[in-house]
Amino acid sequence: MRARHTGASLASPAGSSAGPAAHARIAPGLIAGILALLAGAATPPPSAAQEPEGQIPGVELTLLYENLYIPPLAILPFRTTGDSPETGALVHGIVARDLDYSDRFRIIDSLPALWNDQQGVQYAFWDQYGVDWLVIGTVERVAGSRFLAVELHDIVTASARARGRFPLPAPDDPGFRMAVHRVSDEIVMWATGEQGIAATQIAFRMPALGDPASKEIYIVDSDGANRRRLTWDADLAVSPAWSPDGSRLAYTSYKSGVPKIYEIELATGTERMIGPGGSGQQHSPAYHPHGGEISFTLTDRGSKGVVSYNIRDGCCLRMLAGGRAPNIQPAYSRDGRTLAFVSLRLGSATPQVYTMPSEGGTQTLLSPYRYGQGGYFTDPDWSPVSNQVAFAGGIVNRRTVGRYHIFIADLDTSDNRLIQLTREGNNEDPSWAPDGRHLVFKGERRNGLGIFIVDAATGRQRVLVANVDAEDTDWSPWLGNSGGAGQSPGNLPRGGR
Repeated sequence: MRARHTGASLASPAGSSAGPAAHARIAPGLIAGILALLAGAATPPPSAAQEPEGQIPGVELTLLYENLYIPPLAILPFRTTGDSPETGALVHGIVARDLDYSDRFRIIDSLPALWNDQQGVQYAFWDQYGVDWLVIGTVERVAGSRFLAVELHDIVTASARARGRFPLPAPDDPGFRMAVHRVSDEIVMWATGEQGIAATQIAFRMPALGDPASKEIYIVDSDGANRRRLTWDADLAVSPAWSPDGSRLAYTSYKSGVPKIYEIELATGTERMIGPGGSGQQHSPAYHPHGGEISFTLTDRGSKGVVSYNIRDGCCLRMLAGGRAPNIQPAYSRDGRTLAFVSLRLGSATPQVYTMPSEGGTQTLLSPYRYGQGGYFTDPDWSPVSNQVAFAGGIVNRRTVGRYHIFIADLDTSDNRLIQLTREGNNEDPSWAPDGRHLVFKGERRNGLGIFIVDAATGRQRVLVANVDAEDTDWSPWLGNSGGAGQSPGNLPRGGR
């Protein structure tokens, strides 16, 4: 048997490392690039030598990836036992799309004409066609209950990597697609040692159907299916934020006449106001990682700052980032010790991203800024697995029309590197997936508006929701356990190699 190809790369951003058997590849029309910040965050006015128009002053774009590799994966048509072939085809289609969207594999679209699964797994045959991984599945219906049995075979080592059997609701059950997504994520775990993102959802706000003046909160599965409306406020409902366990969603509503923060219990649809009382306006909620506290923007008596509030006990409002200039859009680090936020202290036309200890303390400029050169940076979101902060922005001045892109700042690097993930159109509202590798964002392209997902490791982009004026995207944590039983051969840990 051939050795597994490991590929090579020039660099890889922290937090996007693949598991033991995962590989990255260069995407057609590479989008991901790395920006090496050459100057300090705030510098004196520039000399006569000017950077090209539209380029961020003091940064240089360099190549990030080369000779990257994604292992080929084939998925046999799923068999059915006691169920209809249509159910097997439906489940197969969902799993195939999930594995493709994981960006961990190159899915083999056309299976070889001579393959025969009646003789067991023919490792030499699949090896001849360059396949690294093979997925076999069966939808079983026994005594009114459904199960999805799946196997993952490692063609390179000619061995069964893992097997599992998972409960599966009926296709018309609201939980059917999510159950299949969880199995897809288990396959990703078996192959790479890392959790997949199929069993997740994205929240956003968009004009309500039939009432474009009203903005409501919607959620959609990570593959773009199963879009549904959560709020019916007949007003403005904005800034959705998932709780750390994925069971609740906070958002700002204007339905009372003054923007306040509400929380929806997703299992029951129960809603409650969770912000403090008073006349102040409340915007942009963000949950602390322990789930019992939120930070948000409070506008009261002419001042606008970032505050925290204990929603578990309903008390203890604290100012975190105040002052004469507005401070808005808080986002917690994964351990809750640090807060990113946006401040207008350098001017209302040049918002910038800062960080500070979440209990208060020194505030540090994170986004690139040079005196007199403009710059507009907003929408920070902290990676759930690393010390990286994504945000949107770009240079805006009199000589060039502003274009906004998605950037990543890695706080663990000593050279203040920035990674630019988008190059086309306008891009805003980035939010990390729970794998710390993918981001969702609002995008504007020549053919219209929509929600996009980008893989920070390869630069590959896909459309999540097309032709909608959606904003305020927020990616959920991984949503629940599969409830199945999976096993790996031998004494290898599940997902290890």
